[in-house]
Amino acid sequence: MPDEGSESSAWVVTPGGAWCRSLYLCGALTEVTEVTDVLFCRLADPTGAFDLVTGGRRGAVAEQLRAIPVPSFVAVTGIAQLYKKNGSWAVSVRPEYVRVIDKATRNRWIVTAADMTLARIERLLAALDGDTSDARATRVIRHYGLTREQLRGMVTIIDGALTSVSTSPEAPPAAEADISAAVMEIICAESGPRGVAVQDVIEKAGSQGYTQAAVLAAIESLVTSDDCYQPQKGYVKPL
Repeated sequence: MPDEGSESSAWVVTPGGAWCRSLYLCGALTEVTEVTDVLFCRLADPTGAFDLVTGGRRGAVAEQLRAIPVPSFVAVTGIAQLYKKNGSWAVSVRPEYVRVIDKATRNRWIVTAADMTLARIERLLAALDGDTSDARATRVIRHYGLTREQLRGMVTIIDGALTSVSTSPEAPPAAEADISAAVMEIICAESGPRGVAVQDVIEKAGSQGYTQAAVLAAIESLVTSDDCYQPQKGYVKPL
């Protein structure tokens, strides 16, 4: 979308009201695949995932991405790219800078990004009510045809992300903590290139006296807390 007063400046405008040329992302690098001369990567955070695409066998960023173990937490600065795929628009990010970070840094960025997004949504709600002079917010509402329900849905997603990275969660009951520790130990011990099948985790934990329901609940908790992730359906892998 071109900015008002400029014929040459183009922006990527998100439904959440952000006007972007460059993007800063923090999340888990969960996939790196090379096809001919192009590197396709997946960066996941508690709200979803981004597709990173970069070319060049000798490119510095491509070399960095190849050297990073998967999975790892990373910070990425890049350029948003829009293109047509199968008749519809798709979005990817061309990374320009990548560095490995820790989980605490990722969590701090999620909180910061959530605060900024909630502030933008407040401006969008004001624009929806016709109670603002913010021309950009008004243009976003008009461009996407946003409704109050859609904006509330965005807030729900943000709340979920903040819950998942809470820095001061209530301590789980001892029994739940014991199950999660036991399940995580099994996942780490049995994980291969594809991770370990959930059914195998259930069986091994079952031999230690844990029920299937308890093991599945523990796996869900470990995925939510980013201790492990699901590289494909039916498998889990340590993060």
